[in-house]
Amino acid sequence: MSNLIKKEGFDYAFEASACDTCAGNCCIGESGYIWITLQEINFLAKHLEISQEELRVKYLNKIGYKYSIKEVKLAKNNFACVFFNLEKKQCSIYEARPTQCRTFPFWDYFKENVKEVYEECPAIRTI
Repeated sequence: MSNLIKKEGFDYAFEASACDTCAGNCCIGESGYIWITLQEINFLAKHLEISQEELRVKYLNKIGYKYSIKEVKLAKNNFACVFFNLEKKQCSIYEARPTQCRTFPFWDYFKENVKEVYEECPAIRTI
């Protein structure tokens, strides 16, 4: 029985169990924005058992009127989400991760950049 996740409009599927074979490519790489909504901030703060204000100060950057999760610089042009556990190679807030993380690899960006998602993620399967 297959555990492939498919989404209409995408020419590939995602096999979540293959995440164990990866070093966190979707959480590590070039710097970028990891958007988080106000509702997700509230949920994450509760998950971490800290105030929303403490979460904003320690873990978020305000970009205009939006928030993005901070990154940790690993090397030149190589960053990791602040919540990515580098030793365990997994997300430390998996149950409370924002929608942007939950919807990977089914981003509109990858509709036009299919080769890139195949290169980045070992869990991508041809359908």
